[in-house]
Amino acid sequence: MNTESQQNIAIAGAGLMGRLLAWRLSEKGHQITLFESDSLDKPVGACHTAAGMISPLSELFHCPLPIYQLGMQSLQYWPQWAKQLELQTGMPVGYRRSGSILIAHPQDRNELLQFQQELNAKLGIENSHQLQWLDNNALRELEPELDRFDQGLFLATEADIDNRKLLPALLKALELNKVQLREHSPAECFPGKVHTENSTQDFDLVIDTRGLGAKKEVDGLRGVRGEVMVVETPEVQLNRPVRLLHPRYQLYAVPRANNQIVIGATEIESEDMSPISLRSTMELSSALYSIHPAFAEARVIETRVNCRPATMDNLPVVDGEPGLLRINGLFRHGYLLAPALALQAESEISRVNQPTEQVT
Repeated sequence: MNTESQQNIAIAGAGLMGRLLAWRLSEKGHQITLFESDSLDKPVGACHTAAGMISPLSELFHCPLPIYQLGMQSLQYWPQWAKQLELQTGMPVGYRRSGSILIAHPQDRNELLQFQQELNAKLGIENSHQLQWLDNNALRELEPELDRFDQGLFLATEADIDNRKLLPALLKALELNKVQLREHSPAECFPGKVHTENSTQDFDLVIDTRGLGAKKEVDGLRGVRGEVMVVETPEVQLNRPVRLLHPRYQLYAVPRANNQIVIGATEIESEDMSPISLRSTMELSSALYSIHPAFAEARVIETRVNCRPATMDNLPVVDGEPGLLRINGLFRHGYLLAPALALQAESEISRVNQPTEQVT
């Protein structure tokens, strides 16, 4: 553990970004206090709802190039950080880099072609090797259960991580690193200070990763509703994330342990946190069934709803002033962007870590 230039740092918000930063900075020897308005054992934010996909190519179709660039940077660090966490805590984090597959039904075949053309245009010919066109035989070799589809696209560099394993492992690592954990402590962030209900504490640096909790402080921040279902069946075995392209949405199906599959597609401009809608349940179930009829007997064991924090241009925000750093707006790209943004934050600390000047 590096103990050079030790700082007393507060982090407000114990979602993925807050936990990852607290771990990284405590590994470097900084004294960290992590504030969370809810429980640390049972996180309720978007990081807990997500499917944990680390898929810069898949996202590039709908997103600006900076998201892809940050995602490719994150892909460089996730393997090392995942292994380090597992060694440190003795807990698995479920990191898998086996690529992802995109498929479409025959009537939607143009969706695959459009996807390929759009990515090639954005990436340039020199990076076109990242997309591999699959015929039926090649598709069956990678995913035997997809034998009903005659073609697909393979994005070999993509990865995913099991958030339900990663988040507890990060919490364990924070405990091992003697991070001060303050759960059920809503915090207001100011340069060099954190206000809670019962106290005001001074720090060398305050890092605000509260997501929608910082809506008043981040211009244009909004919530975007996402709905996810978890189904369980031993009848269909997938080896990697699969996306079904459709004119109206992209369904993703991410296999997890114990015959479980996380599915989702919804992106609704609303901050409504009520349970999943009947329409979304029907559309997700129908799309999954269209991938393989054996999904008809899958059991729905969980539904998840949350709101992702997004800026007006859907790009993340990393900014601040002396004594205060804000990281927000990860939208639906939390697991894709978090390592790259954590590294940005580490480089920013040297600029914003000075305590605010006292007026005498």
